[in-house]
Amino acid sequence: MTTIGFIGLGTMGAPMASNLLRGGFQVTVYNRTASKCEPLQEEGAQAASTPRAAAEGKDVIITMISNDDSIREVYYGKDGILDTVQTGTVVIDCSTISPGLVHEVAAAVQERGGHFLDAPVTGSKPGAVGGTLVFMVGGSAAVIEKCREIFDTLGKKLLHMGDNGSGAVAKLAHNAMVGIHNVALAEGFALAVKSGVPADKFLELVESGSAGSKQAELKGRKIIENDFSNQFSLALMLKDLKLASSLSDTTGVPSPMLGLAKNMFQAGYTQGYGEEDLSAVVKCYEEWIGRKIGSQTSEA
Repeated sequence: MTTIGFIGLGTMGAPMASNLLRGGFQVTVYNRTASKCEPLQEEGAQAASTPRAAAEGKDVIITMISNDDSIREVYYGKDGILDTVQTGTVVIDCSTISPGLVHEVAAAVQERGGHFLDAPVTGSKPGAVGGTLVFMVGGSAAVIEKCREIFDTLGKKLLHMGDNGSGAVAKLAHNAMVGIHNVALAEGFALAVKSGVPADKFLELVESGSAGSKQAELKGRKIIENDFSNQFSLALMLKDLKLASSLSDTTGVPSPMLGLAKNMFQAGYTQGYGEEDLSAVVKCYEEWIGRKIGSQTSEA
């Protein structure tokens, strides 16, 4: 039986670890807030008191951490996981972090005889719960195939993007588009509702017309229903847009729409919406037009 150390039990990590347990894997979990381990212990997981203890002796180590600083602490810190890596250990990082840090960590893992895959995901909380995530993976094709059962348990699709770092780059480019699409949806709603068009009718048009998008499908009803329960937080989207902007600077690719989207999410974060769903960026527009988007529907 493949043994897995799973580190990071946030919005995405906890349901991913749960799916691995249901898939028959032997899983040891760690989270900085230890109480988040308890539901998984009830499902059969072992709980560890440090990242190192969770990773020690495991065939595969999976990390799902929020940002670069936290990744550095988990990998390089006093109780970090790097020194547990042995010949043949596979380390899979599903976080969204900077490509530069991916290359650094990959080299450190490989120096110890291990294998590293940068494997960020898309699908948000519903995909993590339902096991329908899409993985974009950088690293060795042979190592990916070695871990195929794990990826199949957690997701519906895996895209091998290339060498280490390519998964991180693909995720940042992807999430730049997600942020832009969310701002476009919010702005369209604001224009329509301020001019008297019912929000539900406008959403029906968007979903039926050329402006349709996955974000309209996932976030349109949430906006109308004023439901900003967190599937992927505004704060994390802002973090990803900042990383994407840095990548734009590094590559020299102009990114005016990314810059505008980042500014809108920064405004939402500054106004206190960081821990709400990323669709809460619409609240900035609601303040500007002086009404809730969902307050004007054809049923109202």
